[in-house]
Amino acid sequence: MSGIPEDTKTLTMMAAVKDRPEKGFSWVKKTITTDLGDHEVLVKIMRASFCGTDLHIYDYNEWARKRLKLPLTVGHEFSGEIVKIGKDVTKVRIGDIVSAETHIVCGTCEFCLRGEGHICENTKIIGVDIDGCFARYLKMPEQNCFINSKSVNPLFLSVQEPLGNAVHTIAHFPVTGKTVAIVGCGPIGLMGADVAKALGAKKVIAIEVNEYRRNLAKKIGVDVVIDPIREDVVTRVLAETGGKGVDVVGEFSGSKTAIETLFKYVKLGGCVSMLGLPSKTIELDFSNDIIFRGISIYGVVGRRIYDTWYQVKELVESGKLHLGDIITHVLPLKDINLAGEIMGSGNSGKIVLIPGDEIDE
Repeated sequence: MSGIPEDTKTLTMMAAVKDRPEKGFSWVKKTITTDLGDHEVLVKIMRASFCGTDLHIYDYNEWARKRLKLPLTVGHEFSGEIVKIGKDVTKVRIGDIVSAETHIVCGTCEFCLRGEGHICENTKIIGVDIDGCFARYLKMPEQNCFINSKSVNPLFLSVQEPLGNAVHTIAHFPVTGKTVAIVGCGPIGLMGADVAKALGAKKVIAIEVNEYRRNLAKKIGVDVVIDPIREDVVTRVLAETGGKGVDVVGEFSGSKTAIETLFKYVKLGGCVSMLGLPSKTIELDFSNDIIFRGISIYGVVGRRIYDTWYQVKELVESGKLHLGDIITHVLPLKDINLAGEIMGSGNSGKIVLIPGDEIDE
């Protein structure tokens, strides 16, 4: 169906909601108005994907307890069909299949005005600060929507937002013809390894404690996969790089040990992009590990708005990525708590959820 009847004022749907300060989500009936701002659109969600952030919310960890205001419809990675548009919308049309930049930025702060909206000081994230996409319908600003090619596998369209994290992390420093280490092979780390290969890295080395995810890394063509529990990572990486170390490190794990170790195997003058969020204090010898070695460090926040999205679109449409292997589970959205358990086990890649039109009584 393209569009909704003009006289439709409200829509009833099921949604995954965080409404209690405990583990898990509630599957509840919600009503959404179809009233839109002048530059707002209504999206019918076709696919959504489960993120590490959603796992933190599912577990209701310390970060979630401090950040969230309950109740909240969760979820922030999706693709869907535009079914209604505000009166001044020009960027998209009813019937377009879109994915979305999930950071809603102000457009007026110092950072937005100088083209760095990814660090906007007034950012609101759907599914974290405001209601998100684990539902059938969602309102979004038109400027956040990116039109997808209808020829692309629908399963791939909802994972472009996390893929954007991976692209931002890996593409910030040149990787073509370089050696690249990927630290942590969760879903975004796997995407990071895939992006590095697609961008022409000479050798990609993945470091991951979980056997399931090490096997996924091998499946998508990573050159070297290291189990840091069984091997000395520094010794192995130096052996794989002629004793020089890697040119670029993409840090996706947030592990204290992994972060402190990586500065021992990054090459002199090398580069480190950091996306993983550590929960413990990191201890480094700044003089010998960073300053005297000429190391460049970049902190990754979301996606560069909107440059990263054009890179993502090109990569997805190129056919060079292995998203079909990285997406390991496809579930109905109503099984949201099962998705949380699977993701929490570590034995998954990306999990894609499919909403339905069911209304539970």
